[in-house]
Amino acid sequence: MIKGFIKIIRPLNCLITFFTIIVGGLICSNDNDISAELILAGVVGFIITAAGNSINDFYDIDIDKVNRPDRPLPSGVLIKKNVLVFFIFLSIIAITLSLLINIYSFEISITSIILLLLYSYRLKRMPLIGNLIVALLTALAFIFSGVVVGNIALAIIPAAFAFLINLIREVIKDMEDTEGDMLLGIRTFPIRFGNKAAKYLVIVVTVILVLFTLIPFVFHIYSIEFFVAVMVIVNPILVYIIKSIFEDSSKQNLGRLSSLLKLNMVFGLIAIYMGK
Repeated sequence: MIKGFIKIIRPLNCLITFFTIIVGGLICSNDNDISAELILAGVVGFIITAAGNSINDFYDIDIDKVNRPDRPLPSGVLIKKNVLVFFIFLSIIAITLSLLINIYSFEISITSIILLLLYSYRLKRMPLIGNLIVALLTALAFIFSGVVVGNIALAIIPAAFAFLINLIREVIKDMEDTEGDMLLGIRTFPIRFGNKAAKYLVIVVTVILVLFTLIPFVFHIYSIEFFVAVMVIVNPILVYIIKSIFEDSSKQNLGRLSSLLKLNMVFGLIAIYMGK
């Protein structure tokens, strides 16, 4: 059963959240010190992600019986009642720990848990709404970091960057999963409006993101190092993704582009850190 609980939280995703909050804190602070509060914030983020993954599996048990029968719930390793109790337990721990940081961390933690619950229960099945929620939660990780280190203003740019690039990735992931989602009656944006419309949505959001990456340099918020990194690495990858999505919309290529976007987010954060 313990292995089942470990598997259901998706530890790698939790670790990514932990390090995202730590990096966000370094970006938003005026020094490079990792404080005890920032580490605690990373732990809170880890636990909230674990809770979110647990409740997602709770509501997705019927879908996973088809797509992922090896997951803890459909395989019978865990039962729904235990997973629900586990989600509540993790949520209480995360909220309690967030109170040790400050009241704003507490508010963001509660908001994140509520959004994760609503997303898993219903919103993920609504065209584009679920994508926006996931992108928003990623952005909130950076706002959380800014709140912890006491400089929320510096969190706005990385949060906006994370929101836009994750929105692109979420739409591409929905395109990748169209076949399975149709069989299960899930109405994602590509299913509701078609893959062509989804491709154009990706273009629109990508163009907005590329233009957005220019703002911090033009207004002297970040230094030349940021501009060079963005123009040499981040934006060329975004342009390549637009080109590739129209040339090859196979499931395999969409999965590759989704992974490439995740890597490009790392490059973007490195660019922001270099230029701050």
